[in-house]
Amino acid sequence: MNAMNSVTASMTASWNLLRRALLADGLVSGATGALMLAAASPLGGLLGLNETLLRVAGLSLLPFAALLVFLASRASVSHRLVWAIVGYNLLWALDSVLLLVTGWADPTALGILFTLGQALAVAAFAGLQYAGLRRVSPALA
Repeated sequence: MNAMNSVTASMTASWNLLRRALLADGLVSGATGALMLAAASPLGGLLGLNETLLRVAGLSLLPFAALLVFLASRASVSHRLVWAIVGYNLLWALDSVLLLVTGWADPTALGILFTLGQALAVAAFAGLQYAGLRRVSPALA
């Protein structure tokens, strides 16, 4: 394998990491959003979280999920847009933790686990997207 083929293979693998991270985030975000929107009432009681909070959060996830799935299907993606997605994911994870520590919500033990679990998952997606973006364009990372 010559140097050019090696660089091309490396960039393809990097783009595949980014594409898979975007797709996985989109699928999980869409499923979580649909669940929170459709089942806000029973989830609210089970998790000890406000139904309106669950509905609004679920509704906000649906267009975000659609964007991620769309981007994962593209041949190329704006690096600035992926940076914005990484930032959005980190903000979501931080807001989830703040929801618990500020006393704004009074979740059940299951609600705490749900909130922390999804915060960790979202932070992990941000990390994978960052890693994929950095590999695709080290000069921008």
